[in-house]
Order: sequence, then C-alpha cells, then structure tokens
Amino acid sequence: MSKKPSYLGLLNAIAYGEGEAAEYLSAWAAVTEDPDVQRALRTVIAREAEHCAAFTKRLDELGYEVLPRPGADHAKAMKFAKSPKTDLEKLVRYGFDRDPSSPDIFDRMFNNHDIDIATGALLGRYIAEERDTARLLHGLCRKLHRRAAAATAA
Repeated sequence: MSKKPSYLGLLNAIAYGEGEAAEYLSAWAAVTEDPDVQRALRTVIAREAEHCAAFTKRLDELGYEVLPRPGADHAKAMKFAKSPKTDLEKLVRYGFDRDPSSPDIFDRMFNNHDIDIATGALLGRYIAEERDTARLLHGLCRKLHRRAAAATAA
C-alpha cells in the first residue's frame, strides 16, 4: 500500500472551491447586462469549471475522491452574485480590485517537495490560469472604475 499523498487536502480544496466559484460566477453572469462583464465571466467560469473537473480527476487517479467541504461564505457569495449590486461592487467584493502582481495564495504552493510530476504540472497550469484570471478581472474592474468616474463627471 502506498503512502497517502501529503497534498490531498490541497487538491480537494481546489476541486471543491473551483466548483463553488463557477457556481457563483454563473449566477452573476446570469444577471449582468454588461457585455464586457459577461464575456470576462464566461472565460473565468469555463476555467473554474475545468479546474474543478481536472482536480476531481486527479484525486480519482490517486485513488481518492472529493470530500464535500462547503465554503462558509458560499451562500453569501451566491446571494451577492444574484443581487442587484453593480458589477463594479461585485468585482470589489470578490477582491478583483487587488493588484494582481502582489503576493498571492499561490506563492508557496510548491513548497511541498512531495508533489508528483502529474500533480505539479496540473498545479502549474492552474496557478498560471488563476493569475491570468486575476489580471483579466482586475483590468475589468479598472475599466468599470473609469466608466463610473466618467459618468459622475458628466
């Protein structure tokens, strides 16, 4: 019997969290009327759903399955995503006003030297896509800030 991988909790958290993110972002996409926001959200939703599936698959390949670990704030995130709040308010609430070049939760992910090659490759792609998502939504946030400022000035 092989040793249980030390990074199973990380894979589980990513699989479950990405599924939840796809869910609340889909709820937001369903209520926004801004085509720029809809386009960006479609890209991010596809990534989040694929990450959920890829990490679920990796857990299965390792002989495990996703254990449900619902986020404490998921219900609130869903309610807020469906709310009549502005897209800018939602971007800020979900943290996309944050500078995407600043340190993030991914900076130490490879500190675990037990990660196997297949999992490492999956994590690398995941991190690159998550950081690209942060840049995409941060850019959208800046664009909506400029629009709001122009509307206020007019």
